[in-house]
Amino acid sequence: MSEVLSLPTRRDEDFRYSDLKALEALWPIVPETIAIADGDEEALQFVLDGGAPIARHLVITLGKGAKLDLRVLSAGPAYGRFAIDVRLGEGADFTFGAAQLATASENLEVVTKVVHTGLNASSSQIVRSVLGGTSVGTYLGCIGVERGADGTDAQQSVRAMLLDRTATANAKPELEIYADDVKAAHGCAVGELDAQGLFYLMSRGLPPLDAKRLMLQAFVAEAFAGAPQSDELNAAAQARLQAILA
Repeated sequence: MSEVLSLPTRRDEDFRYSDLKALEALWPIVPETIAIADGDEEALQFVLDGGAPIARHLVITLGKGAKLDLRVLSAGPAYGRFAIDVRLGEGADFTFGAAQLATASENLEVVTKVVHTGLNASSSQIVRSVLGGTSVGTYLGCIGVERGADGTDAQQSVRAMLLDRTATANAKPELEIYADDVKAAHGCAVGELDAQGLFYLMSRGLPPLDAKRLMLQAFVAEAFAGAPQSDELNAAAQARLQAILA
């Protein structure tokens, strides 16, 4: 993540797709520090909504054997940025799930850097975006594995659904691995709702709008599966989808 106090430009990789005009009113973004002590477990949820631009930057450390479940719903700010820097100690476990739901000219970003520093740590990232109108949804994510961090298990899954051809999805998953005994994988896909799936639901009597909404709800729910407050997050996501599809 960029640590400079001057306003970023397009040359700054972490801000390549940002709405710099909106960002200017929020700059500098003050980092928020979170430390999970050895052996502790914690779950956190963040909902970014409302029309006003918003930007958050979390700097997180997980001690030996610590666990953190972090979920984010970005649903409706004109500009929304959620960035995290995470460092995992030995045996730590980090789960991250995020959904970005945008329409009109909204610009939403998720930027992550997850670094494995100790033995046998695990991390999982799932990001799902639903984009309509001329909105922009961005995911920039890096998994780092330092020397000596053998036994790392790191997963990254990024998918975006375009409701309109005028919407834009940007994705850049990365792996930086300096250890040998590592399991690391990432996947990225951008597409549209499956026409056959929609036809199947409509053939069972669902109106087209309801069929589309049901498929999108299932798609977004992947980001919140297993979260302690998954019901609340899914309810908020469904309300946002209702507004987008109205």
